[in-house]
Amino acid sequence: MPFYPAAMMRPAQIRLQFLVVLWREFRVVWPVVSGLFAMQLLLGFLIGRFEEWRIGDAIYFTFVTGLTVGYGDVVPLRFISRALSVIIALIGILLTAMMAAVAVRALQEATKSDGDTR
Repeated sequence: MPFYPAAMMRPAQIRLQFLVVLWREFRVVWPVVSGLFAMQLLLGFLIGRFEEWRIGDAIYFTFVTGLTVGYGDVVPLRFISRALSVIIALIGILLTAMMAAVAVRALQEATKSDGDTR
């Protein structure tokens, strides 16, 4: 798909361009994202094992902690589980930042004008 200056494009074209570039940029970071995501799940399963939770509760806890929401309805009690929870949260912050950076990059590319040298 050719790139056109943002001033000449309609909003629908910019959105389409954004999605195309977002997909292209996401394919670049996919190995890192999937590795961090797998690490989060592994740590979540470990916590579930230590705390004797069902697998569904362990996965739920991992997502809630990784997204830094932290409802508090499922809480680890052991020290090792709490330490691993901090790692899950830190990885979640890293993943959120990485996805935001990819989206910003895609938006910059989708709205780039001819005169830009970026």
